[in-house]
Amino acid sequence: MIANPKALKWFLLTVLALIWGSSFILMKKGLISYSPSQVAAIRMVVSFLCLFPFAIRHAAKVPKEKWKYIIAAGMCGNGIPAFLFTKAETGLSSSIAGVLNSLTPVFTLIVGALFFKLRTTPHKVVGIFLGFAGAVMMILYNAKGGFDSNYYFGFYILVACIFYSFSANIIKNHLGDIPSLHQAGFALFAIGPPTAIYLFSTDFTTRIASGNEALISFGYVVLLGLFGTAISLILFNQLLKISGTLFASSVTYFIPAVAVLWGLLDGEQLGFMHLVGMMTILFGVFLINRKTKKALN
Repeated sequence: MIANPKALKWFLLTVLALIWGSSFILMKKGLISYSPSQVAAIRMVVSFLCLFPFAIRHAAKVPKEKWKYIIAAGMCGNGIPAFLFTKAETGLSSSIAGVLNSLTPVFTLIVGALFFKLRTTPHKVVGIFLGFAGAVMMILYNAKGGFDSNYYFGFYILVACIFYSFSANIIKNHLGDIPSLHQAGFALFAIGPPTAIYLFSTDFTTRIASGNEALISFGYVVLLGLFGTAISLILFNQLLKISGTLFASSVTYFIPAVAVLWGLLDGEQLGFMHLVGMMTILFGVFLINRKTKKALN
């Protein structure tokens, strides 16, 4: 165990960056054999099965008034974004998806200021505008510097980031007194069973029985569900409890480097405008997470 709270915060942040930065290439590999909605459903079912045994014993201890927040956090932080990201990666590279995911702190600040009384500062507002400017560059241009006809797939990720931001603020403001492991398991209660029913109503069983390639893709998605959702959700909830909402969501500041590295190793290409857009987004996130005497963590 890491006794120093500051060291623990940065340790959790680093581990989460490595896990979530690898999620985009795992989604890409899953999409080789399965549809976007099937990849998302497999991910949710695996994560639900992993956490259910640990959480079910403590379900009766959760105050009734907390369940609405738990369900909302689960849907916003896991269920809906999982389907949006897999859809986005049918038209975007995994590396670009990973970079656009770093807009989460931008939306966390906006949602926090609008709905959760989170204080802001002028430099954070500048960070918001820089984040959006960088996103436009990432979405509109392809690796050769021309206009990308698949630009609209980027909007799936922007919507997913909005849902992530609601989840982060809900957890920080309403679920801080629930243990991270239980909270993560409870959050998947409303997601796991419906997605399992959906998954087996599709041609999933036919696809997984089609050959080794389908089994390999399934293995990638299992890793995605186990680490990218189940374990990371526990770690993220713990990080939220020992730090501020903006600090926790700044994990996305480090995710792009991991995502881009995996993408390059897999043969993906990034153009000059992509690099400019990425640096613009990250500088905007830096400004948003920069502390001042009057700002919150």
